[in-house]
Amino acid sequence: MARGKVRAKIGGLARNAAGKAGSKAKQTVRETSGPSPNPATNLILADIAIRGGGRLLRHAVERTLLGVKYPDQKARDIVKGRSMVQTLVGTAAARMATRSLPGALLVGGGLLAKTLYDRSKGRAQAKAEGEAQIEEQAAKAP
Repeated sequence: MARGKVRAKIGGLARNAAGKAGSKAKQTVRETSGPSPNPATNLILADIAIRGGGRLLRHAVERTLLGVKYPDQKARDIVKGRSMVQTLVGTAAARMATRSLPGALLVGGGLLAKTLYDRSKGRAQAKAEGEAQIEEQAAKAP
């Protein structure tokens, strides 16, 4: 049998097995009820779980990125010390950037403009201002 035919046969078998597994998974999901018999309640519970998990993941990523430069406890304090305004602005910018191409261009352009502005100040001055903001944010941690 030619090599191409063997690959096609193996590919067909794999697709068939994947299709069967997918059908079985869908059937299992349909038969399984959530924690509540009310589907609306299950949807709310799923939303809360996803948002909570996303928040935990976001904080872990932020602490990891900050942990490269700062000690672990200071990185935690920086993340915890963020003000409500900073949190809302970050959330709004991320939402705007992920919902549409014009939003992504607007947010990306704003970040590019901020980066160019910081570079125009001079590396030492921009770094000192950033460090002062981080110190202030870490001091606000509960």
